[in-house]
Amino acid sequence: MSLTETAATSPAATADVPHLGHWIDGALRPSTSGRTAPVYNPATGAVQAEVALADRAEIDEAIASAQRGYEVWSRYSIAKRQGVLFAFRELLNARKGELAAIITAEHGKVLSDAMGEILRGQEVVELATGFPHLIKGAFSENASSGIDVYSLKQPLGVVGVISPFNFPAMVPMWFFPIAIAAGNAVVLKPSEKDPSAALWLAELWKEAGLPDGVFTVLQGDKLAVDGLLTSPIVQSISFVGSTPIAQYIYETAAKHGKRVQALGGAKNHMLVLPDADLDLVADSAVNAGYGAAGERCMAISVVLAVEPVADELVAKIAERIAKLKIGNGAGTDGVEPDMGPLITDVHRDKVASYVDIAEADGASVVVDGRGFSVDGHEDGFFFGPTLLDHVPTSSRAYTEEIFGPVLSVVRVASYDEGLDLINSGRFGNGTAIFTNDGGAARRFQNEVEVGMVGINVPIPVPVAYHSFGGWKQSLFGDSKAYGVHGFDFFTREKAVTSRWLDPATHGGINLGFPQNH
Repeated sequence: MSLTETAATSPAATADVPHLGHWIDGALRPSTSGRTAPVYNPATGAVQAEVALADRAEIDEAIASAQRGYEVWSRYSIAKRQGVLFAFRELLNARKGELAAIITAEHGKVLSDAMGEILRGQEVVELATGFPHLIKGAFSENASSGIDVYSLKQPLGVVGVISPFNFPAMVPMWFFPIAIAAGNAVVLKPSEKDPSAALWLAELWKEAGLPDGVFTVLQGDKLAVDGLLTSPIVQSISFVGSTPIAQYIYETAAKHGKRVQALGGAKNHMLVLPDADLDLVADSAVNAGYGAAGERCMAISVVLAVEPVADELVAKIAERIAKLKIGNGAGTDGVEPDMGPLITDVHRDKVASYVDIAEADGASVVVDGRGFSVDGHEDGFFFGPTLLDHVPTSSRAYTEEIFGPVLSVVRVASYDEGLDLINSGRFGNGTAIFTNDGGAARRFQNEVEVGMVGINVPIPVPVAYHSFGGWKQSLFGDSKAYGVHGFDFFTREKAVTSRWLDPATHGGINLGFPQNH
């Protein structure tokens, strides 16, 4: 559901299913708004819960609670804050299997992928436990005669995190561990498509000893998003999602005086040079193109095959696709699948429409995932892995983000032609080059206009102590996620100039601009 759509109560969602409310003041809070949205099991198509959609009063209540939490938490010593972070990390590590099952039930991704998501998010939690070093100020003694200058890094206050459906645990963990470590209070607005992971994390923070109000979960739709964007209490917004919404988030929040890091969409290319190991390339293309059913911003969408390798490479990819197991991500059918369903039937049909577009524009459909179904789950939102060849670069199937298990092969004559295609795109999130030529790889990393680059690595998501973010229309705002960028984003620096007068001397009167001496 886009932010421009209005969510309404689904008749199917009014059945006897659990109602998912908010987490406010350290406890579950049933909603009184009267508005809900259905939460599906994508593997079966059945409604398994209904989630609240906050009204204005609930939005204000959640933000006010966070402000009270901030006033308490920001006065905690560094040592006490660090203790809570370590406790959260240990609880998460011990119980991550519970969270993986929740993610699979609501998102549909296979359990191993859900667990991988949690482990990558946990890397940021572990980074945050070492925060004292990263929020230190600087001190200059006797910068001017008898005057010391030093800096303090202090929290912003209440910060908002707006999370997408495709990573209901990892993406929030890109932001909230660092924000909380730095002394802020967080209001998390999860996707209404898979909201339960956020509530589970809230309960874990409570168990770890986090004061009430410091971590708040606000369920909702565009009304909740706009409430965070326009609130005078909320000091910053962190967002991951599509480019149109990222741009809306950035423009609206910035207009209301907030710091913004808004990570948008992608169309990630893999450039394959003729000297590359084609078996490695084929494995990597399948892993990066079809993992999480292609519903990730770092998925490889386009393979740029420098001739004469395309025919052989397409055959190798198709051979591997034929061996993939598609099914219920929970593995309840007696087999652990490689790929699960898409998030909704609406999204499945949208992905199918791009295959229609590509075919109409002259692309060859080598492997067709349209109309795919799984025995016993005919009502699930499944779409088979799809491979397109000879995709015209003028086609919308090439230029737009599909966000599904569709891999397009574009044949190019040279490295330069492939590089030009990557650099001429409007996105600049991730890219990869596959080659055994170190000189070509070094040239690529310097010349490509993309924020994250892989060399024989198909999904170059940086480790937690570096930072995640793209270029061009893949990132709006001045700050990437996590790493040093994250600590800079969630703190503000205060410079202090201090003089303690020697009783024997005084400065006297001087109306000129202060000078160092």
